[in-house]
Amino acid sequence: MPAEPANRLFFALWPDEATREACAEAARQLRLRMQPRGAASVVARYHLTLLFLGDHVPEVAEAAARQAASRVRARPFTLRLDHAGSFRNREVPWWLGSREPPPALNVLYERLRETMLRARVPVQPMRFSPHLTIHRDAGLPLPPTLITPVDWPVSDFVLIRSRLGRGPVVYEELGRWPLDPAAPEPMPEPGQLDLL
Repeated sequence: MPAEPANRLFFALWPDEATREACAEAARQLRLRMQPRGAASVVARYHLTLLFLGDHVPEVAEAAARQAASRVRARPFTLRLDHAGSFRNREVPWWLGSREPPPALNVLYERLRETMLRARVPVQPMRFSPHLTIHRDAGLPLPPTLITPVDWPVSDFVLIRSRLGRGPVVYEELGRWPLDPAAPEPMPEPGQLDLL
């Protein structure tokens, strides 16, 4: 029986050109200072993964994901990338992240995830750890490092197909959905209510 063809899909934040260039400069400065091995991430593919749907997503689930994404309502926000670090795994990837991610980022993630689950779109069980990968196989960990802050205006999210093959990885945008300034604010948790 032939293997099911790869259809790797994920929802992501996709930076505008100014944000992409600022992130690339931050990555360049870190590489100059630390001299890692491995390979720099391709700047044109910089992104922040929101939700990973899997490596072999059936066409019916892909269609359901695209339809469900249009029902996600969350507000635009600014994400400040202000520090860099690395994960402790075999590839030692370096990333840019936010020391204090805006609550609106988590709201977007939660609403997207809940919408997919309601639509019966399978979602890979991963902890949400927002980051933008800038280098792979570095060979040495990057300690928490402050960078010149990059203010990323987030006004939409995208669905990306990652084409894996013998050549370079290719990202294909399958859909883009704007965030809505009039989207409802999240209800505060019970312990967060101000007592008058």
